[in-house]
Amino acid sequence: MRILLVSPTFPDTFWSFRHALRLVRKRAVIPPLGLITVAALLPEHWQVRLVDMNTRRLRSSDLAWADIVFIGAMTVQRSAARALIERCRAQGKRIVCGGPLFTCEPEAFTDVDHLVLGEAEQTLPAFLADLAAGRPRPVYRAEGKPDVRETPPPRWDLLDMHRYAMMAVQFSRGCPFDCDFCNVTALFGRRPRTKTVPQMIAELDALYTAGWRGSIFFVDDNFIGNRKAAGELLDALALWRRGKPRMPMSTEASINLADDAELTRRMVAAGFDAVFIGIETPEPTALAECGKRQNLRRDMQADVRKLHAAGIQVQAGFIVGFDSDTDTSIQRQVEFIQRTGICTAMLGLLQAPPGTKLFQRLSVEGRLLGPSTGDNVDGTTNIQTRIPMDLLKDGYRRAMRYLYAPRPYYQRLKAFLRDYRPAQRPSRLSLRRTLASLVSLGRVSLHLGLLHRGRVLYWKLLAGTLIKRPRQLELALRLWASGHHFRRIAQRIP
Repeated sequence: MRILLVSPTFPDTFWSFRHALRLVRKRAVIPPLGLITVAALLPEHWQVRLVDMNTRRLRSSDLAWADIVFIGAMTVQRSAARALIERCRAQGKRIVCGGPLFTCEPEAFTDVDHLVLGEAEQTLPAFLADLAAGRPRPVYRAEGKPDVRETPPPRWDLLDMHRYAMMAVQFSRGCPFDCDFCNVTALFGRRPRTKTVPQMIAELDALYTAGWRGSIFFVDDNFIGNRKAAGELLDALALWRRGKPRMPMSTEASINLADDAELTRRMVAAGFDAVFIGIETPEPTALAECGKRQNLRRDMQADVRKLHAAGIQVQAGFIVGFDSDTDTSIQRQVEFIQRTGICTAMLGLLQAPPGTKLFQRLSVEGRLLGPSTGDNVDGTTNIQTRIPMDLLKDGYRRAMRYLYAPRPYYQRLKAFLRDYRPAQRPSRLSLRRTLASLVSLGRVSLHLGLLHRGRVLYWKLLAGTLIKRPRQLELALRLWASGHHFRRIAQRIP
């Protein structure tokens, strides 16, 4: 059996980093971890190929080779997935679809041959058994949650690694919190399920053996959802990193990480230097409204600075459009972001994904306008907001363009570098990586220091960092390149 795994293209979004990746000649941020994990669940004697359409085009010869096409996609890939399905149907291919998009919206894809919904460890074996017996069903749904300790390591060998900015691994699934706008608990549950420490180290060993020496992103929705298990892994990671080149790690976590100085220290010792946190809003009323209890009754500005000082860069998500928001809420969001020095601040309009408490409530209230796009910063929402829509969208557009205009972004980046205290361990770079870094510096300087708006501020940043914080130069320039991408995204908001 010949299986072709295909990941549809992502649109140009906040997290695509498309405009920044071009400066360093990468095609995508991370690979399709779900698909290469599915590949590891397939029979060993099957022939398997992967096409990530974010790194190369899908050729007619790819489809001609395949007996079955497996498509995995997220909500934001809906349009690209639909086009891919039509192309496969035109070629007469059997199509199997899975992943968050199809799990959340199965009714929109009744024209595919097979929907394998939920977590693949739970549903794929049943499909494979029925396929072997010659009687596969149209739809397979998961009952319960699989034990991720049984999940095989991803098929790294299917990737063209040099096309990616970082690799992706997963330690846990699920989150103990229950924010009403988030579908993580609907998909993965509130009880975090974790892999074993030896299992994760074996995955990282395989990744290292495959030749990867760059950044690693733990895709967990809340890495510290199970603190005891996370702490055990962190201690093992600190040992694993010894004697290896610097391989920065990042992940997602809740704001209460700032409450645990010891856990934060262990994260830094394990190699983590960035964490995405859902701050959402500094407004207590809105936090209570959406069930974001872990963010209440705390000084989040102080929490952010505490993490920066510990050596962890905070990247954060923010939302406007809550029922309790007023015409001044967006401005208070902007002021909070500027004060905290959060460079990567994803400010988006509230959306209601299927399966969430918010979706259910607004459905009953008759306030749903259609499906969510999955794109947090496209300037749209699928709900009828309490605040007038024109006022909300106009304020949002102006806020994003201000946040990523060169001068406010430069001020925020300076504030971050002032507070940030990176780990003291010196980087060990090979000659090859040193040369690659110099080439990237030259390319970034050409584009952002000569050809783009904000070039004067770029040279000020470069000179100031070289003089005051030379060890932070690579980080500063990477953030400036990211800011260039965010600015392009902000400019296209309607």
